[in-house]
Formats: sequence, structure tokens, C-alpha cells
Amino acid sequence: MNTSSLLDRIKDMPPGIQQEIEDFADFILKKRGRKSEYILRQDWAGALSDFKGQFNSLELQKKSLEWRDI
Repeated sequence: MNTSSLLDRIKDMPPGIQQEIEDFADFILKKRGRKSEYILRQDWAGALSDFKGQFNSLELQKKSLEWRDI
């Protein structure tokens, strides 16, 4: 769908629906903008390194689930 056909379709809609479309577009733009505000935390990296010699990766995964009570 090209932009002009979308605009033509919106123009043919009642004013109330046009307002809903505008509100939805604002919502999408705000939602997309918020994603860039989040910074991936990695301060947990290496937290289980003390157990490196005691467990293989699968055992460590199971153990971490036990510690988290899952």
C-alpha cells in the first residue's frame, strides 16, 4: 500500500475514526521511541563464575532455577 492511497482511505473516513487513527499513530510513535530509552543491563554477567568448576552449563542452569524457586 502506498502512502497516497492510505491517506485517501483515511480522508474518506468519518472524523471520529480519523481521530482514532491519529491517536493510534501517536501511540505507535511513542512506543517505538520508548524502546531506545531502555539500556540492557548486564551487571549480572559473571555472577555465577564461582561455580564454573562445579557445574556444567546445563547443571548450572538447573541450579539457578532452584535458587530462584522456579
